[in-house]
Amino acid sequence: MPAPLRITLTEEEDRTLSELRQAQSVPYRTRDRAHMLRLNAQGLNVPAIAEVFQCHQQTVRATLKRWEKDGLGGLWEAPGRGAKAKWQPADLDYLTDCLAQEPRTYNSAQLTQKLKQERLVDLSSDRLRRLLKKKISVETHSAQPPKKARPGAKSD
Repeated sequence: MPAPLRITLTEEEDRTLSELRQAQSVPYRTRDRAHMLRLNAQGLNVPAIAEVFQCHQQTVRATLKRWEKDGLGGLWEAPGRGAKAKWQPADLDYLTDCLAQEPRTYNSAQLTQKLKQERLVDLSSDRLRRLLKKKISVETHSAQPPKKARPGAKSD
């Protein structure tokens, strides 16, 4: 059986965690972690806190250890989660300029090769096609004037 984890909070830390718990602009996981810390400092043990939050006991233990190691900064998610983008918006701008200026037409495989040769960006043709569709859709919809109300329609 693991040793019980217990933290002690100063008045200032408790007040900060209380404010953090109530702040709506803070991610919910961070608010939950702040609440876990306050409950532990008030005397609840790890299994009881895990039951309150309906999570695994190891989640609560990890939160308590992050607090001990990193303090307040340990409550937020670490940066760098997920895969990094292989392309930059300038790469898509370059391709759209090429499509607009050059008289020939390209398919997505040819655009992928062009991007790899000239900009050293390696994307699949499917991914490139999705990115270009999204970019063109955003540009088209933002350039359109707002729709006028129908004649006889009620306005708010």
